[in-house]
Amino acid sequence: MPQHPEKVSGKSAARATHAVIKAHQPPLILTVNAGSSSIKFAMFEKGRELRRTMRGNIDRIGGRGTRFTTHDSQGRQQISRDIDTADHGSAAEFLLNFIGEQKEFSAVRAIGHRVVHGMSYSKPERITAALLAELRRIAVYDPDHLPGEIQLIRNFRQKHPKLPQVACFDTAFHRNMPMIAQVLPIPRRYAHEGLRRYGFHGLSYAFLMEELERLGDRAAEKGRVILAHLGNGASLAAVRDGKSLDTSMGFTPAAGLMMSTRCGDLDPGVFSYLSRTQGMTAGQFQNMVNHQSGLLGVSSVTSDVRDLLARQATDKHCALAVEMFCYQVRKWIGSFAAALGGVDTMVFAGGIGENAPVIRRSICRDLAFLGIRLNSAANARNAPLISVPGAAVTVRVIHTDEELMIARSVVRALVYLK
Repeated sequence: MPQHPEKVSGKSAARATHAVIKAHQPPLILTVNAGSSSIKFAMFEKGRELRRTMRGNIDRIGGRGTRFTTHDSQGRQQISRDIDTADHGSAAEFLLNFIGEQKEFSAVRAIGHRVVHGMSYSKPERITAALLAELRRIAVYDPDHLPGEIQLIRNFRQKHPKLPQVACFDTAFHRNMPMIAQVLPIPRRYAHEGLRRYGFHGLSYAFLMEELERLGDRAAEKGRVILAHLGNGASLAAVRDGKSLDTSMGFTPAAGLMMSTRCGDLDPGVFSYLSRTQGMTAGQFQNMVNHQSGLLGVSSVTSDVRDLLARQATDKHCALAVEMFCYQVRKWIGSFAAALGGVDTMVFAGGIGENAPVIRRSICRDLAFLGIRLNSAANARNAPLISVPGAAVTVRVIHTDEELMIARSVVRALVYLK
């Protein structure tokens, strides 16, 4: 028989009130984006649309001056301080403790992870013991990213075993590229060991294609699109009728363009020479091409494009680094235009692609023969549309959002969140 309100104990009333509050609290999705030396995270409220409630970052993991920052839903900085984390394991432990202390954490219903390498996976997958074992097996394919990502997943599983986790693979966007774009021209037996071109930045590219659809750009569904994700890591993708046709990165993220500290495509004879003349090991070579090359290697000063642009008038090596970067992007655009049979839409994204008008201008110089013509004023202010009216190719600047794409992927993978 139901009790009258006045006969319910104070403790029972408090529990009932808490239950009502929790029932009305929208579910949250936590996204985790681990790089080789950083961890980005964000929380999204699941309503009619996903709304970011906070974001944060741990930078320079494993180096000097590891820094932890957070921002609220309006982008206002909340925390910025140095922390003592020697590796991804301790950084993950710090992050787990911080997130667990947030009052919103009780509403988290799932965690989405950016996983750089997924080999045969073509869509986001709920993380199980079997999937985790598979990630450990393929960690040798991406020693710079996968071990840290696996560590994060394991830490969350140990501390919150009932909280579902979803792996969102950066390689998935390119999984069904034509074989001519996947196969490496080496003895066929190595293909059985998984040696092929995979491509990366897939979460960014998937987001950009969805944005093109939202903007009503017809090329997103039926057309020829070149996507340029230009940041610390940089790559391009050729997309036809919404599907990846080719991409500049290959077996590893070190291939393709020169980047902040990655060399991009390199004659394999370089390793042979350095191993014979300097005794360089495979591990030392791996470190050099991933962390000491690219813009940093050419300039010998910095990997940051902003610093290079500030110095290029007085430092010929900085000027050369910038010119080489723009020249290589321009070459890849030309090659992808050939592969696609022309271009309808081109998109710049990533930290450099979104915020460096002078870089975009230099890249697009002399590409009028492809129909690429920039509006100088629009380009200078980082406008969303930077091509001249009536140009054959629509050129856009779109802020990419891998964290939001992860959250969307989690919702699609877990039916009960839809």
